[in-house]
Amino acid sequence: MNDQRLRLDLAELAAEVTPVDLRDRALRTSRRIGIQRAVATSAAAVVMLAAATGTAFAILPNRGTDPLPATTPSVTASPSPSASPTASATESPSAPATGDAGATADAATFGRVLYGAHPGTLGEDNKAAGHLYSWQPGDGPKRLLAIDPLVAVLNAAVSPNGRRVAWVEDDALWVSAADGSGKRKLRTGVDGQCWGPTWSPDSQRLTIGTISSDPGAYRTGTIEVSSGRFTEVGPADGCHPVWSGDGRTIAYANGSGGRVILASPTGKGKRAIPGLGGDARYSCFDVASLSPDGDRIALYRRGPDMESGDVARELDANVVLDTRTGKAVSLPLGGRELRQVFFQSDGSTVVRVRSGERYTLILVDENGKKVTEQAEPSSLKGMQVIGVAD
Repeated sequence: MNDQRLRLDLAELAAEVTPVDLRDRALRTSRRIGIQRAVATSAAAVVMLAAATGTAFAILPNRGTDPLPATTPSVTASPSPSASPTASATESPSAPATGDAGATADAATFGRVLYGAHPGTLGEDNKAAGHLYSWQPGDGPKRLLAIDPLVAVLNAAVSPNGRRVAWVEDDALWVSAADGSGKRKLRTGVDGQCWGPTWSPDSQRLTIGTISSDPGAYRTGTIEVSSGRFTEVGPADGCHPVWSGDGRTIAYANGSGGRVILASPTGKGKRAIPGLGGDARYSCFDVASLSPDGDRIALYRRGPDMESGDVARELDANVVLDTRTGKAVSLPLGGRELRQVFFQSDGSTVVRVRSGERYTLILVDENGKKVTEQAEPSSLKGMQVIGVAD
């Protein structure tokens, strides 16, 4: 597409789409000046991407809030009332119980679970939200690097080996050790709203999108963490890519019709998951995790009568789907509300469920059987899981 054609297309788009002040809508989520600056710069990047792909987005609309976390992870939080979360599992797959915890003999074990601020806590006076945390059943929560809560919500990503964290702030890509040491800037002009950053399975590369003042200059590719070398990989036609553990597949949400696309890391062999998009059930920018071989995906599935999602990252999940058939995969929830799902490299799954004010992690083996479950420390209940590390 040449520059003149792009200008004409953008002019037609502007005439057809009802104007939406993305910046003002984004700023409603927070009263803090630092967070406002981050949203403003991210919104500008999304406006360019939305224009280039012919899609208009709204950033971070009002979402349901979970109970607020304790001020520190070591302090027990007293329950506080909250509205029913928007990301409720009203359409969860069937959830037959599979017996008591530890009833199955399996080699699967919990990895380290990483937590960050929940969207519903933005703008609140919540000191815990200013850090990332890790927790592994049998141990206490550990505080990791300090990070802006909005950045944690929008794009903070922990490497699969749990050693490093990547994030985008003020259009710059940063990487540090999980405890915050060794912080360094890898690149400027990086998108923090849509295309990554997302770690490759070997924890050596990041999938990112690069931005500039020219909407036609948006590029996607991978950057080597050690050297900062960027390799362009085709144009993006969606948001929030997630890798399969074997490194052969990337899944992402497509902005047109709510489809979810699977492709090779180079963008070849694209296919859509059946049953998502059009008049069927759809999921807009809400892909959470992909299984090691790419045959299952965790996402938040919305029906045609539900409010659509937005371009901001959302890690809630209310269903696991078979990517070949689009059919829901049964999970042993024991009648509890499904909130989040993350696949581990061995094929097992860490499932986060909620019952009342209590959150529990269930370890499910690759055959769908419950291995064990552990109640989360109450100090983490107002946060969301952002990943599980080996």
